[in-house]
Amino acid sequence: MPADANHSLEDRIRLVEDRLDIYNLIASHPPGADTAAGDYTATAWTEDGVFDRGAEFPRPTGRTAIAGGSSNPEHHKAIEQGLAHFAGLPYVRVTGDTAVAISYLQILVPDRAGPVFDVPNHGSSRGFHVHRVSANRWDFVRTAEGWKIARRTLRALDGSQPARDILRGALEPQPAGEASSL
Repeated sequence: MPADANHSLEDRIRLVEDRLDIYNLIASHPPGADTAAGDYTATAWTEDGVFDRGAEFPRPTGRTAIAGGSSNPEHHKAIEQGLAHFAGLPYVRVTGDTAVAISYLQILVPDRAGPVFDVPNHGSSRGFHVHRVSANRWDFVRTAEGWKIARRTLRALDGSQPARDILRGALEPQPAGEASSL
């Protein structure tokens, strides 16, 4: 991050801390989802948050409904079968008290049918199957309790336009004078 004569050291440090807080929120999603940590999930969202996974899935609105997905019997069945959410490092743009992050998410499951193979010093396994890869857009807002997720939009990377549109969000030029251009 280049020093900017228009922004104080405190402003630049706050931006770094904001980004770290947002990285941690995104990084906590996979362990939270893979352990059905509904109480934790509720702390990460705004009261009126929206979780939009596309037309084929329910679209819960509000932290209670979003966190409730962790108690869904089908979600527990997926966890018991070895569900693993694997997130990529997000691109984060902070603008005052709002932020946007663009990232990838893979859903991995153990491969139950593939051949067993050995990896020296790491044991034997059938490996994992990549069930789904999605583009994510996370919209955050700063609250009195810290950064919270206001909206999360996922679209499958299946060649369709909506996923590419999300990913292009990481390439948009930063408007001059915004905090993240420090």
